Amino acid sequence: MPATLQHDEIARRIPHQGNMCLLDVVTSWDDSHIQCQASSHHAPDHPLRAYGRLGAACGVEYAAQAMAVHGALVAESLADGQTSTTPRAGYLASMRSVTLHVDRLDAVAGFLTVSAERITGDDHTVLYNFSVQAGAQTLLSGRAVVVLDAAALSPPAGAHTA
Repeated sequence: MPATLQHDEIARRIPHQGNMCLLDVVTSWDDSHIQCQASSHHAPDHPLRAYGRLGAACGVEYAAQAMAVHGALVAESLADGQTSTTPRAGYLASMRSVTLHVDRLDAVAGFLTVSAERITGDDHTVLYNFSVQAGAQTLLSGRAVVVLDAAALSPPAGAHTA
């Protein structure tokens, strides 16, 4: 497992491209954890910036991208390092216990450290804990459920779909 991945290597593994790929580098990862750094929160043309600011809730997108690249890296390691040309799509299904400790990210000096820990999961859904920090200060944290194969999650018998 490589210790670090740069921005271009991250972008190859997630659906987000251009300036929407928010992570600069994967600093470490293993089967259950990933840690990344980002400086894009300082960019004046940040795609999530609104009304001249980047709200702290946008940190959820940083965490989601860390989870996405983690999923891709784990899948690659299970496939003996053979990289797929198309990343497997995952959908953020729910967020729980999200706590914002600051109002905005663009006012935070230095790099963001984005961490995610896979708590449990299977071929269809994964539960992660995540946090975004600047130095020792936690900026936001929470839990997320990612659905990997929405088609496989069929509704219960007798359920009505729209």
